[in-house]
Amino acid sequence: MHAIPGSPPVEWCVQPGLTDYEPAVAFMEDRVAAIADGRASELVWLVEHPSLYTAGTSANEDDLVEPDRFPVYRTGRGGQYTYHGPGQRVAYVMLDLDRRGKDVRAFVAALERWLIGALASFNVRGERREDRVGVWVRRPDKGDGAEDKIAAIGIRVRRWVSFHGISLNVEPDLSHFSGIVPCGIRGHGVTSLVDLGLPVTLEDADAALKASFVEVFGPCKKART
Repeated sequence: MHAIPGSPPVEWCVQPGLTDYEPAVAFMEDRVAAIADGRASELVWLVEHPSLYTAGTSANEDDLVEPDRFPVYRTGRGGQYTYHGPGQRVAYVMLDLDRRGKDVRAFVAALERWLIGALASFNVRGERREDRVGVWVRRPDKGDGAEDKIAAIGIRVRRWVSFHGISLNVEPDLSHFSGIVPCGIRGHGVTSLVDLGLPVTLEDADAALKASFVEVFGPCKKART
């Protein structure tokens, strides 16, 4: 899933503060069109949202347990319901898959490897599951076979350019996930790096994500502001 040799580095941008959801989607829509037209570079955009729920294209209404708890946004990404909020790092990944093999399944697997590599820098063993998209950690402290989700993946591809992306739980309020059935998956919990007992900040997570991204997808550079 690396870019072909000679491709320019992917731009990397960390957005300060909280970013409202609808303007973020509008920005992605514009950037994806510009990448597809050859007018802009690939971009990874790291944001933090205020508390909200998003519904992907496969969302089941029954999985929205508390519809009045936070704003709910219908979105074109794949997947079901998820929560975004302070303390969670969302990375919107706008890559030209036309140059990277035109293989969406391989792209999702690469996103999982990216997250697993970032978690490994904190000595956390993230794992993928064939029947569940995202990244999981085993929780023997909760019982035999217990697993919690620590990162979610939901993407869309237009004109072979990806958008939406991943979310990594660094230190969100985990109780906010109770307003939905996260990603439509029952019988498993949700965790975060801090919940696992690690004093990790968003800045720490960003550094780990960037290092792992380079290993999986190739070089990146600071975005022009």
